[in-house]
Amino acid sequence: MMFKRKRLSLIMAALLMLALILSGCGSDGGGKSTSSDGGGSSSGGGGDTIKIGVSVPTTGPSAAEGKDMANGAEMAAKHINEAGGVLGKDIELVMVDDACDPQQAVTAANKLVQDDVSIVVGHYCSAAALPASGVLHKAGMPTIMVAANSPQLPEQGYNNLFFINSMVFDQGKRVADYLKDNNMDKLALIHDNSDYARDTADITKELHEKNGGKVIAFEAINPEEKDFGALATKLKSLNPDATYFTGFYNAGGLIMKQFKQKGVSGPFMAGDGNPTEPFVEVAGEKDAEGVILSQAVTINYVDTPEAKAFVKEYKETYGNNPLTFGHRQYDGIRLAADAIERVGDPDDKEALIKALSETKDFPAFGETYTFKEDGTRENADFLLIQLNNGKFEIVE
Repeated sequence: MMFKRKRLSLIMAALLMLALILSGCGSDGGGKSTSSDGGGSSSGGGGDTIKIGVSVPTTGPSAAEGKDMANGAEMAAKHINEAGGVLGKDIELVMVDDACDPQQAVTAANKLVQDDVSIVVGHYCSAAALPASGVLHKAGMPTIMVAANSPQLPEQGYNNLFFINSMVFDQGKRVADYLKDNNMDKLALIHDNSDYARDTADITKELHEKNGGKVIAFEAINPEEKDFGALATKLKSLNPDATYFTGFYNAGGLIMKQFKQKGVSGPFMAGDGNPTEPFVEVAGEKDAEGVILSQAVTINYVDTPEAKAFVKEYKETYGNNPLTFGHRQYDGIRLAADAIERVGDPDDKEALIKALSETKDFPAFGETYTFKEDGTRENADFLLIQLNNGKFEIVE
């Protein structure tokens, strides 16, 4: 099948960005959405709407990020439908909750396959994405991974997976280079034994040691734990130059709070499982001061009219600021719609996979998407942001 080329992608993207700026904030718009219990009347693209599956954790320990992603998906569907839809049809979201739980993620993936959605967009936790990806690959389902970035995912060799987040290696390299540039030799690493957190810790350790640094502690914690006093006492005695936590904010905020109270040396750093506002809420503003977070490109640091319009509408619609991945989920839905438009048939999943693989320089918020052979992004990068006097600023 011949695909419409890059020009159509750019035109569609420009139209959608224009719709974002011009759309009325907080209106019902034209977005359609169903929950995991809602069947809808269409199947794939054969009915009155085109179904796009959304798998995010709206319950469980990462529910804040999951809800942020769900909000981004709803905004995208609304704007696409207001701009005329795709192939003359409205987008309908089929939303399922994977809860960042491997077993529930498999159930959610099977639900989307049974509903015969055209493309799946989502997944926050790699621990959920890994087992779900097997279900989606077996079904030949085109899948855009929005946040999940464990190296184990592309290593499976599945041709249907496309990653719009930067990968764990990119995050580890950014942190390791920062430590080297700032002469922080003695590093303490803490993870929570989840696939993502352990992979991030392993890669950061490897790269830090390759840079000549030393890992003086490599600790695994129970993310359900509330008392990290013994860990703080142990690390205080080791006098680290920095501590890097690669798990999620529920534990990360508590660890930093207790490290501050115990007087553990060096800055406290945390990975992209620690969105700014939830982390500060758990740690408390006083104890969160000085934290350095490694983050993928975040909407609040994109200085364009489109980004500012997105943040404004998001806040007016949902009553709070977007977190780390709401805007990326928005772009994932846009990319799915663009692929369907290029192919011309929402039911031809093989052609949709091919169209996604051929994506070049798809314009997103503050970055573009071009995929390598393994489905990961070219030109990926991470930011470091630090809380100074109650405000997060980019670390140069």
